[in-house]
Amino acid sequence: MTAVRNITQRTLWSVTAVAVLLVACGAPAPSGRKAPIVEHGVADPQSASSETAQKSVARASTTTTTKIHVVQKGDTLYSIAFVNGVDYRDVAEWNDIKDPSAIKIGQQLKLNIPSDEPVVQKAEVKPAATLAPPKLGGIRNQPKVGRLAYSEDALAKADRMQEDVAQPAPVVATAKPSVVNTEKNDTPDEAMEWGMPTHGKVIAEFSESANRKGVDITGKRSQAIVASASGKVVYSGSGLRGYGKLIIIKHNKTYLSAYAHNDQILVKEGQSVSRGQKIAEMGNTDADQVKLHFEIRKLGKPVDPAKYLPLVKS
Repeated sequence: MTAVRNITQRTLWSVTAVAVLLVACGAPAPSGRKAPIVEHGVADPQSASSETAQKSVARASTTTTTKIHVVQKGDTLYSIAFVNGVDYRDVAEWNDIKDPSAIKIGQQLKLNIPSDEPVVQKAEVKPAATLAPPKLGGIRNQPKVGRLAYSEDALAKADRMQEDVAQPAPVVATAKPSVVNTEKNDTPDEAMEWGMPTHGKVIAEFSESANRKGVDITGKRSQAIVASASGKVVYSGSGLRGYGKLIIIKHNKTYLSAYAHNDQILVKEGQSVSRGQKIAEMGNTDADQVKLHFEIRKLGKPVDPAKYLPLVKS
């Protein structure tokens, strides 16, 4: 009997101890908060969409082809830019040329020729930021910025510290230094007055699709060719293939005009001319008939002279 009572008492003690432990585990913390539950290794449902959003993005832009031009006898910065359809100031900038007239025979000039073909560039893919484990029941994990005693003040301080770290440094935009325009007495664009370079009918119109960069005006040999607007002669010669005896006049920082296939050239490089002044006589140099090929260039690009002149079509 004594042995049976001892076994019964030990069993009751064991049951009592288990019950006490169960009650203790289920009891609330002294502060009234439940023990924090933190789940690790749980995938954030937004991470998949974040990765998808950061995949490669295609961006179309205009390409350029870089070529090297070796300066030949008779070349000027203006004629080189004219032939390649770019602005002479860009050529000067690409090659760090301060004085447009200071180029030498044999000098190599870099030219960036624009192309109409788009190029697709892939945007840089940055890995998705590692997300912190979810916060459940208003309970926060230990702050990453240091070990602080758990309290409401400590949590607020940790939040402020993390917000300060997360704030990106302000980006200060550096303004590109402007190009100083050293050319004086340029006529403003709005004050430009254009006149017909000669009289006659247009036998070939400007066409981008057909690569006709200007207009052809028919006439008679030795017929007067005059400056369409006031300006300065920046090229006078026959060094550009396909143009024969050619004159290029710079009117201001925006506009150039060109007069090709002349029989006689009456002006020199560096000479200032006024609107209507005779500069050449019509001919057929490097052409199949007597005519004037006339172009207007805006920032180096050919534009339709019909927008500026009262052309008479044949």
